[in-house]
Amino acid sequence: MQQKTRVRFAPSPTGPLHIGGVRTALYNYLYAKQTGGDFILRIEDTDTTRFVPGAEEYIQETFNWMGLSFDESPSKGGKYGPYRQSQRKEIYKKYVQELLEKGAAYIAFDTPEELEKARTEIPNFQYDASTRHHMRNSLTLSSEETESLLAAGAQYVVRIKVEPGHEIVVHDMIRGDVSINSSVLDDKVIYKSADELPTYHLANIVDDHLMEITHVIRGEEWLPSAPLHVWLYRSLGWEETMPCFAHLPLLLKPEGNGKLSKRDGDRLGFPVFPLKWKDPSSGDISSGYRESGYLPEAVINFLAFLGWNPGTEQEIFSLEELIAAFSFERCSKSGAKFDVEKAKWFNHQYILRLPDNQLAALFMPILEEKEIKVTPEKVTRIVSLVKDRIHFVKELWDQSAYFFVAPERYDEKTMRKRWKNDTTEQMQQLADLLRGIEDFSAENQEHIVMDWIQQNQFHMGNTMNAFRLAIVGEGKGVHMFHITEVIGKDETIKRLERAIQLIPTLMENLNKL
Repeated sequence: MQQKTRVRFAPSPTGPLHIGGVRTALYNYLYAKQTGGDFILRIEDTDTTRFVPGAEEYIQETFNWMGLSFDESPSKGGKYGPYRQSQRKEIYKKYVQELLEKGAAYIAFDTPEELEKARTEIPNFQYDASTRHHMRNSLTLSSEETESLLAAGAQYVVRIKVEPGHEIVVHDMIRGDVSINSSVLDDKVIYKSADELPTYHLANIVDDHLMEITHVIRGEEWLPSAPLHVWLYRSLGWEETMPCFAHLPLLLKPEGNGKLSKRDGDRLGFPVFPLKWKDPSSGDISSGYRESGYLPEAVINFLAFLGWNPGTEQEIFSLEELIAAFSFERCSKSGAKFDVEKAKWFNHQYILRLPDNQLAALFMPILEEKEIKVTPEKVTRIVSLVKDRIHFVKELWDQSAYFFVAPERYDEKTMRKRWKNDTTEQMQQLADLLRGIEDFSAENQEHIVMDWIQQNQFHMGNTMNAFRLAIVGEGKGVHMFHITEVIGKDETIKRLERAIQLIPTLMENLNKL
């Protein structure tokens, strides 16, 4: 029977989650759901020196917002727990001891000063088969000396013993077979007595094996560590259960030269974190996609296309469609440029697809903050008229403010261009005409006003743009009669009469300049 697919997203709680990490998690999720497998969250918190309070909660909140649920996690639990590495100390110690007993690892007592001295004296020093016999470890010390140091409580590390001259092949679902000779690998530290915790390399392998992870899908930056992980699997006798690897392409700066960083976002004005983050030590605040007004569905769709394409012209995919279409065969080997304009485009497309009442509900808090009292039904009608002009919900106010408040000023350029000598009289006639209309629907208004303009042989452009200036305050906005239908007859006439009263005086003052 084929083994059930099990994938894991394993971030470290060392700060806010980078958007590249979210992309990695998304690809794990898509593959798991496509194959009927499990999506697991594992917190890799063995580096106690870099732990940041609140980071784990931030990770969980990110995926709650995006709607990507884990089948197993620290909060949800599962039969393979605990899901925080800091809670698995005793598990790791067992396998450290096994490696030592097999002679596949050794204990090293070198102090930081001794290591620095070696780096100074030996060009391009790395702790490996060519240098280990010059260092202070259980391979160069007698067993009595080693035991004596341990009994005295000397701090030590355990290093994996990588023998030179072996070809290591990493089978990668995106890049094909990647081969490297073990001679270039160093004897990485896999355990530290100071905190009784393993390093990433051993903890990662032990957890993937014990949690029965079938596929390790992670960023390209982890590719150099893959040969060492294969070596560890072999050393522990787990080669037959080794997972399949897939190393995803890097997310690159918009210019394409180098990995996308927070500095790039700050420089170009876009977020690189999914949610807003406040640094607990400095108090600095970094923007997030959620707080910037991106819809989670748009972020998912955008991220899916950073390193993968469906091979068709289709760009808008629901999560279910992404699950069905995703494949590693169509993942790129090269880095993917981050295009913030494309991110905005995706958000615009998803805003257009939102039901008007849902979009209105997102807009209501902005209106309440501005102390605008209006019914949800009216807001729903307004957003239906302006949503094709926005990329973010926060832009709705700029695009629709004239529906809620009368203009307090009139655009000078539009006045000069559109308010002619006979405009005041025309606008007075228009006010009288509108006052007599019983059916104030946009269609009926338009029919009556267009006939009036033609019968009087008025200039269509000047008349309608002067009307717009009076109602909106400038030469912008949606279809004129949709505006007047929404604000109503009384408000339309009130604004017209105010413009008739004020604009001639304003024009006189402009002409004197």
